[in-house]
Amino acid sequence: MSPASSRPVPAHVLDAAIAWQLTLDSSSPLEREEFAKWHAANEEHARAWRQLGMLDQRFSVATGPARTALLQSRSGVRRRLRKLGSGLASIVVLIGLGLFASERYLPLDYWLADQRTATGEQRTVRLADGTLLNLNTHSAVDVRFDDKQRLIVLQEGEILVETGHGDARPFIVETREGSMRALGTRFLVKREEQGTRLSVLQSAVAAHPQADPHEQILHEGQQVLIRNDGLDSVAALTPGADAWTRGMLVVDNARLEDLVHELGRYRRGHLGVAAEVANLRITGSFPLHDTDKALNALLPTLPVQIEQRTPYWVTVAKADTRP
Repeated sequence: MSPASSRPVPAHVLDAAIAWQLTLDSSSPLEREEFAKWHAANEEHARAWRQLGMLDQRFSVATGPARTALLQSRSGVRRRLRKLGSGLASIVVLIGLGLFASERYLPLDYWLADQRTATGEQRTVRLADGTLLNLNTHSAVDVRFDDKQRLIVLQEGEILVETGHGDARPFIVETREGSMRALGTRFLVKREEQGTRLSVLQSAVAAHPQADPHEQILHEGQQVLIRNDGLDSVAALTPGADAWTRGMLVVDNARLEDLVHELGRYRRGHLGVAAEVANLRITGSFPLHDTDKALNALLPTLPVQIEQRTPYWVTVAKADTRP
């Protein structure tokens, strides 16, 4: 398998592929045409569709509620697993989830995590040591406390950590790219395609890349991207970096494409932006729990319009100025 094929497909692309498969079961010519455009628009779209097709081929012997569950949302699969409980249907669903994982489609680590959130969901958890853990949309963590350390493994997504006091054990957050040791602090950790982003809101955190023997201490107001073999340059913290914990997305002179991509993390299906308007700049605050409202807030400010083909296919396009 090539490196490109083994790289995880972004969650919003996976959601779009699943939505299209469900739509095409009873689609109109217009919807089939829109699917063809989506499939051809980006190699990531084609790769997600291929992986979904591979799962279908391996899972073709399954019928009924188990197969339907795998073609629905992540939260839907989890609900069906709970309902099925045991028996052949449960085994088939679990095998299907394993196949998803083998294709790097839906990582099994996400489903088996101690704490996880669905797309658009956020949750706050208080740990045994008093630490507050905020999970952002589509996030998953494992909690591994023992006599020597307090370890949080971030499998997917983004968390905000407010460490508890009065515990002498080191507090560490770990991802595939490295580890972050809290120095009495409040900080953000986010899994990104290029690596793990650490943002320090209070105090300090020691960042340690997986394949680098050295660690670097980041202080309040700093952020850095951690790669497996090292750290990128330390930068100033982005204003409103933790606004998502209050249900808001805050941007300052951001590219419209970047804003739309971030909003896409909070909704199922495809949320795209036309190339003609992708580089427009926007400043403002947008609600995360109502992404339709957030998109409509763009209209008074930018020369754009919202095109909705289906509930799962929305594009921010150039406004039609024809009379």
